[in-house]
Amino acid sequence: MATLLRVLTEVMMTSPEIGKQILLGDIEVNYHDQGNGRPVLLLHGSGAGVSAWANWRLSIPVLSKFRRVIAPDLVGFGYTRIPDDFEFKFMQSWVDQIIDLLDALDIQQADFVGNSFGASLTLALVVRHPERVGRMVLMGSGGQPFEVSPELSKLWGYKPSFDAMKEILQIMAHDQRIATDELADMRYRATLRDGAQALFERVFPEPHQRWADALVIEDEALARIDQEVLIIHGREDRVVPVHVSEALFKKIRNAQLHLFGSCGHWTQIEQAERFNHLVTGFLNEVAE
Repeated sequence: MATLLRVLTEVMMTSPEIGKQILLGDIEVNYHDQGNGRPVLLLHGSGAGVSAWANWRLSIPVLSKFRRVIAPDLVGFGYTRIPDDFEFKFMQSWVDQIIDLLDALDIQQADFVGNSFGASLTLALVVRHPERVGRMVLMGSGGQPFEVSPELSKLWGYKPSFDAMKEILQIMAHDQRIATDELADMRYRATLRDGAQALFERVFPEPHQRWADALVIEDEALARIDQEVLIIHGREDRVVPVHVSEALFKKIRNAQLHLFGSCGHWTQIEQAERFNHLVTGFLNEVAE
């Protein structure tokens, strides 16, 4: 135990992925909380070795200049800790985590920026708790039917190795210069943390198609969404096909759609400056 505490302390002192900790029932959530103003929650995707900081490190410093930015590690990912006997309930476990986090931070309503699985979670939140959700940015979102690609299966079926992680990065990014050995090594080492891989495998066990199907939102529910929604997708995305965002755009009343060319699944990283400018403008709009 003493060794574990020492290692955890060293990580907290040296890793930017470690933020604040808050206990929500028997879940200890690791989250980042920066800036002031109307809160905006950043919800990360579902890749192996992912954390809120890894997904949002290029956006938090920009958005926190005018907003209170809160970026949690979702249950099953990053440095959020759960009991060994935790039972995942798709998608309820993550919806409950975010609602409990809002309650604990005394936030009645927030805007949301969701990446991939985090975007699907944002849609689940607005359908089940519309009063808690303001403006939404959905990036590479699920929420409409699509066939799980071999690339997504590799992402959800990851087994720890440097080569496997390097391949995942190459799948995620259209610009292969982003898939560096240094980034692959960092993400690979994150999957070697005690218990991390076993936990990851519990989130999306095979067959993978059932999880993509579980993300689908019925048309009637999409039609009830009144919030302003900005939908963003990379044209060369090999993880979630562009037609998913195009379908969401057609079915959500107050939706905008922005496609980035020469961009894969990581719009917030591959097009960081443009992405931050686009999201900043959207969040700061004043409804007429």
